[in-house]
Amino acid sequence: MNLTQELELFPDHTVTQMLFKEVKNAAELRQSAVDGRINGALINPTMLVNPFQVLVAANKAVHLQLIGKMKTRSLNSEIIFNLSPTNNISEAFKRFGTSDGDESVMLVVVHCKNESQLLEDIAAQVDGRQVPVEDVSWLSDLAKIRKLFKVAPQEETCGTLLDAVVCRMAIKDVM
Repeated sequence: MNLTQELELFPDHTVTQMLFKEVKNAAELRQSAVDGRINGALINPTMLVNPFQVLVAANKAVHLQLIGKMKTRSLNSEIIFNLSPTNNISEAFKRFGTSDGDESVMLVVVHCKNESQLLEDIAAQVDGRQVPVEDVSWLSDLAKIRKLFKVAPQEETCGTLLDAVVCRMAIKDVM
């Protein structure tokens, strides 16, 4: 159910994604993350096309943390910020972070390889049903994603929506 991947460029860092549906305590989870009781990024899965999108954001966040160039205060908030096509931090949290009434949550944890207990402890705080991370596309709001990332229909004839989204995430620092 979890999707755990080692970051190739940063082998001491592993990213684990967990997807939950029918979440009843989103407000409590969000407050726990703000207070630092959950060491993970809580993401609104309706704004995700594919788990690869989260992996790209996490990889960039770890890189920026290691070189001391993060634009937010924590690694978890940097992951959420890196999902956005714009440089507006509050807008990124509004679009990609969880809200109190959300019924689905993507939990992303950057950790060392042998920290399985950490993952179990975090997952135990979620009052919801865990589903395979690969099912995130079933929760995606493609119309909202296309509008936010300004993906024209012609662009999808030569590439995928995921390609367009990841490109915009990658180039936002130079635009």
